[in-house]
Amino acid sequence: MKKNISLLAAVLLILVIFSCKKEDSNSNTVVIFTSTEDFRTEHIQELLKQQFPKYDITVQVLSTGNHAAKIKAEGQDTEADIILNLETGHLESVKDVLADLSAYNVSDFLDELVPAHHKYLPWDKSSGAVVINREKLTALGLPVPASYEDLLKSEYKGLISMPNPKSSGTGYMFLVSLINAWGEDKAFAYFDSLSENILQFTTSGSGPVNALIQGEVAIGLGMTLTATQAINSRGVPLEMLFFAEGAPSITTGMGIIKGKENRPVVKEVFNFVMTKLVKDDKELYCPEAIFKNQPNNIPNYPKNIPYADMTGVYDTVLKERLLEKWKY
Repeated sequence: MKKNISLLAAVLLILVIFSCKKEDSNSNTVVIFTSTEDFRTEHIQELLKQQFPKYDITVQVLSTGNHAAKIKAEGQDTEADIILNLETGHLESVKDVLADLSAYNVSDFLDELVPAHHKYLPWDKSSGAVVINREKLTALGLPVPASYEDLLKSEYKGLISMPNPKSSGTGYMFLVSLINAWGEDKAFAYFDSLSENILQFTTSGSGPVNALIQGEVAIGLGMTLTATQAINSRGVPLEMLFFAEGAPSITTGMGIIKGKENRPVVKEVFNFVMTKLVKDDKELYCPEAIFKNQPNNIPNYPKNIPYADMTGVYDTVLKERLLEKWKY
């Protein structure tokens, strides 16, 4: 009798588990992790709501570091179904938990940005710039800097903001670009000297532009996209400078967590991301090319940006070593 009861209990448990999995696979819920800025995230949410009014879609914004750490720690058990705007280096480190996207049409993307394994696809390319407020510099009787070396002059003390490479991909790409241009020893010595003029090493890449907006500094090592948005939406008198070493840059991507790629709702939403969201984002906010023949029609967004050598920026072993040396 007890044996029969145990058998019946086991069967019921299997049925409940199967039922839950079936319900989950047919669920209309989708969770998206992203590291986009607020204004980009709001547009994503608005378009998703318009396109899928009956779906329960959660867009969770995470800093780049937390985004990557969460996926690494949780693997395929993460609550996320889709990830957007995660830096390519981080995507490479978690590619084993990402679904194969070979079935999707990638012919519109620049060939060099599509990885051979197809575990993720491009989301954007973004550059950094030395962003200045000329009006503030003029009011202080200071010249506009013409080189990275100029930023070391004592008259700029306390007037410069930079993202911390340990917490910001923006800060790290500035570090890598100067290492590639000058060599590791000279680049680290440069940042040792620059630290004397830095008001604050910010935790996020948007920090320096926010400090410029608030009038706390006159110069910021920040993102071209964020500076352009401040000019266009808020009328802040900012300018972007690209020195001889070139503009540091980085790419990000989008993907689906392995095991969730066959859920109909996830497939439908990701297809919309590929065909609408990513293209809208490039037309409205970040026009640096990830597509073939991609136009740049955004007012005040620099054209023909001279990109720096970014060799090694996605090397996770190199990054770990370099950040161990960073002491700020």
